[in-house]
Amino acid sequence: MFKRRDRLPFAQAVGRTFWPKGGWRRSATYVKHRLHRLPDTPRKISRGIMVGVFTTFTPFYGLHFLVAAAIALMVRGNVMAALLGTFFGNPLTYVPIAVVSLNLGHVMLGTQMNPEVDEGIFARIFGAAEDLFWNSWYALTGTPVDWTATALFYDTVFLPWLVGGLIPGIFTGIAAYTVCLPLIEAYQRRRRGALKKKLDDIRRKAAERAAETAAPAKGDTNG
Repeated sequence: MFKRRDRLPFAQAVGRTFWPKGGWRRSATYVKHRLHRLPDTPRKISRGIMVGVFTTFTPFYGLHFLVAAAIALMVRGNVMAALLGTFFGNPLTYVPIAVVSLNLGHVMLGTQMNPEVDEGIFARIFGAAEDLFWNSWYALTGTPVDWTATALFYDTVFLPWLVGGLIPGIFTGIAAYTVCLPLIEAYQRRRRGALKKKLDDIRRKAAERAAETAAPAKGDTNG
């Protein structure tokens, strides 16, 4: 659905992640137009957006589309709106989301937060990814493996982020729903009005053409 026909080179794809073609304003405009054209009720679309925004506060990076789609189905929201709502999470918002979620999660769990949050997060993510890739391969061959990096990532990053992201994710999702619902309702009313006016104009012009065609025929009959 969102795949390109021609795959970009790896370096260019990474660059586009941080700065899309045309800039973030163009990307935001694209998302806005897609949301406007979704064929569903304002409440379902707004629920989908709420779910997508909430999902960006979870640590399931790489799986946000799947998580958002699953939750949208459960709450009867628009799935496409949920997928578009995940664009709330981007390189400009990931760091504040991570800092807020991790700090709150450690407070809720009664654990300590690493003051060097950025370095700690990325180091542990890469360490856990390396563990999962290599250790899973070694485990298949029966070689003893060490899951220390994965356990450290789970205890200090994943679990606190998962717990701490719930509250800000819920509040931000509700805020997105509250803001989007009246905007989508107003847009759909305006769009229906414009379509009705266009249809009325077509009918009026058709009636005028029919009247013009009938007038000479009537004159010939009288003659």
